[in-house]
Amino acid sequence: MGFWNKAKTAERPGTWDGTEKYGPVKLASVDFRDGQQSVIATRMRTEDMLPILEQMDNFGYESIEMWGGATFDSCIRYLNEDPWERLKAFKRVCKKTPLRMLLRGQNLLGYTPYPDDVVEKFVTKAAEDGMDVFLIFDGLNDIRNCACAAKAALKAGKRVEGNIQFTSSPVHTVESFVQTAIDYVNIGATAVHLEDMGGMIDPTTAAKTVAAVKKAVNVPVHYHSHCTGGMTEITYWEVARAGADVLDVDVSAFALGTSHPAAESIIAVLKGTPRDTGLDYAKLAPINAYLKEIRKKYKEFESKLQGVDINVVRHQIPGGMRSNLEFQLAQMKAPERLPEVLEEVVKVRADLGYPPLGTPFSQMCGAQATINVISGKRYQMIPKEVTAYVEGKYGKAPGPVSEELKKRILGDDKQPITCRPADLIPAGYEKICEECRDIARTEEDILTYAMFPQVGREFLEKKYRA
Repeated sequence: MGFWNKAKTAERPGTWDGTEKYGPVKLASVDFRDGQQSVIATRMRTEDMLPILEQMDNFGYESIEMWGGATFDSCIRYLNEDPWERLKAFKRVCKKTPLRMLLRGQNLLGYTPYPDDVVEKFVTKAAEDGMDVFLIFDGLNDIRNCACAAKAALKAGKRVEGNIQFTSSPVHTVESFVQTAIDYVNIGATAVHLEDMGGMIDPTTAAKTVAAVKKAVNVPVHYHSHCTGGMTEITYWEVARAGADVLDVDVSAFALGTSHPAAESIIAVLKGTPRDTGLDYAKLAPINAYLKEIRKKYKEFESKLQGVDINVVRHQIPGGMRSNLEFQLAQMKAPERLPEVLEEVVKVRADLGYPPLGTPFSQMCGAQATINVISGKRYQMIPKEVTAYVEGKYGKAPGPVSEELKKRILGDDKQPITCRPADLIPAGYEKICEECRDIARTEEDILTYAMFPQVGREFLEKKYRA
């Protein structure tokens, strides 16, 4: 179950009873997606990734996560880069290691649900352009919102990994996470992930949950967490003992703080145990040296977190969101109000029925909390996304929504919808094609516009202006 056992022999003081059956732990690199998202607000350019990519491909990672999440939005909004070209460029180099993306279920790479035909088109094109592994999640763990994307990825012959938003609240339990894992396998998932997006789950709880999920499903179990709370390296040790098959890591240049444990450290601590990775951390030295220098270019976007914030156990802000929240408050000339905003996030999340603070609900709770704090009046202004959430348009809330907030948004008579939200969205791909026919030249262009119509149009106009 991941708890301490006596060593079998003096020669192998780290031996763990019963863990030999699991074999070596594998490591997945998240440097180019969640690593850079957590520490430099997803501003890293493709040109800074490619020079080191062949060495990373040869290292022995289980996969390299480099697309999805906020990377697509950042490419077209801030970097003036075509995210599809990044994917193709990676695939030209990576001949050994599968490429992985984080996909927000029915929300794809945006923040609201898309029609089924758009989901199918997007997943199919991503597979054609080089994506090997689709790490699919729904921010509410409502697996109905993942089924369409999973079906499309499986049809394309790709791996589907179900990502469980691993959080804590009065309505989340080990049993609820086990059921979510089972639900993922039932829609075809070839692996399941437990993602502690804020680094707030303690090692004992994590180990118990991994062991329970391992017992319930016959697919690999991955673990992902951030170091914000200062517990995660211990947690990785314990979940390895509990049977986790794959751990998400960065090289030390992008590790720790709001990011993830360092690959070098995990390789070192597991060496000589039954879960020995078999990898040589010395081979990461040139990769780390390169990325350490590259990170200096993006100093202005650095997260301001120094050391540990154990308060993440309460506010549960993900690493990537915290760095962006700091940046936004600085732009609003109110950086000193971050503690107030983090405290308000706790209250907003409770009012909304404890959604896990992954995308888009981390942004949703963060935006509402910021408005509440800056305006000085709670819920005087309510973003349209919060309204849609209370109406049930994102899926089923994990717990009951505040009656006062429901009344303010829904009135006395209206009730939230209970069906799969996408069932109420008509097919939209052909309409999107018509809207952007004046600027889109490829299917990838159409899908870029579909993700973010306003920003996508601006990007495409710049792309073809020359």
